Amino acid sequence: MQTMLSIEIPQLPRPITYTDKVLLAGSCFTEHISDRLLQHKFNVLSNPNGILFNPLSVVSAIDGYLSGRQYSKNELFYLNELWNSWDHHTRFSDIDADAALNGINASQSRAADFISSADWVVITLGSAFQYYLKETGQPVSNNHRAPAQWFEKRLLAIDEIIRATAMVLEKLFSVNPAANVLFTISPVRHIRDGVTENNRSKARLIEAVHCLCDQFEKAWYFPAYEIVIDVLRDYRYYDIDFVHPNYPATAYVWERFVNSCISPETTAIMKQVQEITTAKAHRPRFPQTEAHRKFREGYAGKVKALSQNYPFLDLSAEAAFFAG
Repeated sequence: MQTMLSIEIPQLPRPITYTDKVLLAGSCFTEHISDRLLQHKFNVLSNPNGILFNPLSVVSAIDGYLSGRQYSKNELFYLNELWNSWDHHTRFSDIDADAALNGINASQSRAADFISSADWVVITLGSAFQYYLKETGQPVSNNHRAPAQWFEKRLLAIDEIIRATAMVLEKLFSVNPAANVLFTISPVRHIRDGVTENNRSKARLIEAVHCLCDQFEKAWYFPAYEIVIDVLRDYRYYDIDFVHPNYPATAYVWERFVNSCISPETTAIMKQVQEITTAKAHRPRFPQTEAHRKFREGYAGKVKALSQNYPFLDLSAEAAFFAG
């Protein structure tokens, strides 16, 4: 008996492999995908500005990487005893302005270097609502718990999203002709905007992204949103807030992502890598036993063999762990 709607997800014409460099930018759902790629030892750079929800913030961040942008201290602001940037997530905030600035610019430099030779740029959009500072009209990526009256909230038009994103994609392909782009829409519901408003927001993102994929031959779409909303379709796949997909949901999305976006040869290696990373995460009750010594010795051999067979894998941490 069929218990859920099926969805056909086309294979990427050029699947992701272990030798690829993958930059991911966007909403908190980006973190789920990047964490799993990192667990499987892919060469990943995730959210150099921190979590970003709306398309203008995402494309502005990517434009900054392509331009090699560096920030100055006068672009920071002081709020809630921290120095912050309107373009960055609070993970870059600090009680010391120089520390905050150094962290931001180090991340900008790394992203600029990475994107110039990235094989994939994965963009996950979460909301079409953009906030602007009333005083200056500056668009902001993170409100940093500032008073609500500081901001004007605006629902972006589809054409506005397409235009801003297209300009950055053209710049990306000019700087890095080898790059490919994969769009996703986050299935996280922005219920604070309202149920109807959230659906309007998601609809604009979906339409804009499909227009961009039609416009650029090296841009594709992975239906993470549709998998959760239309295939799983049940609140048991959400956390207790009814907003964030839970572990079974993100695991299912990951499974479909692997099947459609990663090459079969790479998938076979991933299974071997997962065995090793799972073993590394094991915490023995009695590490001094002979049985545990043999356990570590056996996995040290597996790490060595895998590294020799696939020298592009960085298993140095695992090799040190099992040799210790």
